[in-house]
Amino acid sequence: MRRLEGKVALVTGAGRGIGLQIAIALAREGAKLVVNDLDEAPARDAVRALEAEGAEAICVVSSVTAPEFPDRFVEAALAGFGGIDILVNNAGYIWNSRIDQMSDEQWGAMLDVHLTAPFRIIRRLVRHWKGLPAPAPDAGHRKIVNVSSISGTHGAAGQAAYASAKAGLVGLTKSLARELGPDRVNVNAVAFGWIETRLTQEIAGETFIDVGGRRHRVGLPKPALDDLRKRIPLRRGGSADEAAGGVVLLCLPQSDYISGQVVEIDGGLAI
Repeated sequence: MRRLEGKVALVTGAGRGIGLQIAIALAREGAKLVVNDLDEAPARDAVRALEAEGAEAICVVSSVTAPEFPDRFVEAALAGFGGIDILVNNAGYIWNSRIDQMSDEQWGAMLDVHLTAPFRIIRRLVRHWKGLPAPAPDAGHRKIVNVSSISGTHGAAGQAAYASAKAGLVGLTKSLARELGPDRVNVNAVAFGWIETRLTQEIAGETFIDVGGRRHRVGLPKPALDDLRKRIPLRRGGSADEAAGGVVLLCLPQSDYISGQVVEIDGGLAI
């Protein structure tokens, strides 16, 4: 049984990694997808991967921090599929440093991508939903899932900007769960621990990603990864597919009475 048959889902940062796996998992449940990535090639590849799963999919190539992005994203979904049922705010990256070395630009960039962008996208989507007739009693619930981090729920040395933005996203989630609940909109968050992606790979030489023309070093040294394995009760990092599974749980009809929650997907690291 495909539990999201006919639903339309928006997923930011879905060109690779966790975002792509979220989109694929939603597609396997029957959803139509509007995916986003900063870079065109991964975005187009994601559409092809979703179509290979039998899903209908379109992409919007842009930075989620662009002021015009929310309008483009929502309007693409409405033009392509006629409605929106699910939003997953997943896009983001890390830019770490100790507080004494952190610039205003670095602080602002982390808040822009991890907190301001989700706020703007949700605001645009809710304005659309508010303009619609009240849904029928049997129409089910709409879902918003924000991707936070255990850095946001517990803090992390060297990640003051990133952790602050992710903590702010938790506050946004809980506030909107209260505000939008009467309209049958569930708002939840997931807080990822160590998920094995290019951002958390073992550092081997010079490991960088490019974000808007700026190179950011990513990855963790082997001793740090070995320490994480010892501290995680499951004794391993999670896969992108496992991370996606937690997100999809909060998008299914079975989660219609779950709202305002932060689910830590971390193998038990934060307990």
